[in-house]
Amino acid sequence: MIRRLFWLVLGAVLGVTGYRRATALARSLRPVRGAASLAHFAGDVREGMALYMERQAAAAPSTLETHRRRGLDQGRPAPHPDELKDGR
Repeated sequence: MIRRLFWLVLGAVLGVTGYRRATALARSLRPVRGAASLAHFAGDVREGMALYMERQAAAAPSTLETHRRRGLDQGRPAPHPDELKDGR
């Protein structure tokens, strides 16, 4: 039983080691595509963020400014959420 376990463990270790070496060899032989696609992705993200920032700058004012215009901050406490639902 112990001999079988030894050979099983030895086979697993050699298999994993061989797989890792074969993978490393295969990666070294093929051209690097990841760097170019990563640079393209980063450019897309920058462009999207620039577009987002442009749209946010032209968006409506913040919520606090809207509350001031409606007169909701004139010293009285905010209504309880249940009161808003019931209409009281």
